[in-house]
Amino acid sequence: MVEISSKAQRAASRWRRLAILPSQKHLSSAKSRTLRTPQLFLGRTIRFMDLRVETRKAFFRIGQIGVLGLRVLWKFLHLLVGIWYQALNIIDMLESCFISCGLFKKYKSLDVSKLQYLAIVIESEEACQTYRVIELLRWVAAMGIKHICLYDMEGVLQKSKEAIIKECDAKLWQGAEASEPLLDPSQLTLEFASLSDGKEGVAKAANLLFVKYLKLSEQGGDLGRPNFTEPQMEEALRVVGFAGPEPDLLLVYGPARCHLGFPAWRIRYTEILHMGPLKSMRYGSLIKAIHRFTTVLQNYGK
Repeated sequence: MVEISSKAQRAASRWRRLAILPSQKHLSSAKSRTLRTPQLFLGRTIRFMDLRVETRKAFFRIGQIGVLGLRVLWKFLHLLVGIWYQALNIIDMLESCFISCGLFKKYKSLDVSKLQYLAIVIESEEACQTYRVIELLRWVAAMGIKHICLYDMEGVLQKSKEAIIKECDAKLWQGAEASEPLLDPSQLTLEFASLSDGKEGVAKAANLLFVKYLKLSEQGGDLGRPNFTEPQMEEALRVVGFAGPEPDLLLVYGPARCHLGFPAWRIRYTEILHMGPLKSMRYGSLIKAIHRFTTVLQNYGK
């Protein structure tokens, strides 16, 4: 009986061990899975962050390559445009030399009857070169153009007008001559203008119109809001002495391609040509510009 009970005890303990082993294995596997899950999540997060960093680096490199490519393209286009303008300048210089030498027959005889009044606009910094201005005026006078208006914004030419008139053997234009015909003058006539003249003329004309409006309103009561017309403004400018003849052609010498504030009421039908810097003026280019104007058909409309 003692042997049987000992055997039974050994068998029971064996069965208990067999029953406990699976549960312990399950617990150990569960523990290992719970330990591996954060590690897997952390590893995936690190790999995802690494991928984002690599993607940003790739986009940054692509952006740098794109910016570099655009800069190279811009430099290349700038170089092409510079070469193109240099070629045009060389061609223009050669053409001017050929015209000055009389190699082109069409430029030998100029009909300046259409060009009764010429305006020359010079940038103020270049207007200090009085000797170039005098040389330019002599070229124009040699072509048969005798009525010229010299303009610069700051009035530099007005300060040296005595020397210019003396060197060119010219006379000063007077406002009273504005209504006189400008055909076949006997002597070179020069007019000097600046930006202040235009502002002063507009101010005086506006003041004259306003005074007339006040007088009419005092005589006839309330006339309502003033409405000045273009003919009234022209008449006011003529009365105050700032009307002046309208140039047929306006030549601009300077870097800017504009009339530099030349009185707008005097260039309504004026042909404007940009001649480049005064320091690079050429006789052939001047002849070409005058010839081009004389061959243009102007339509004034109705």
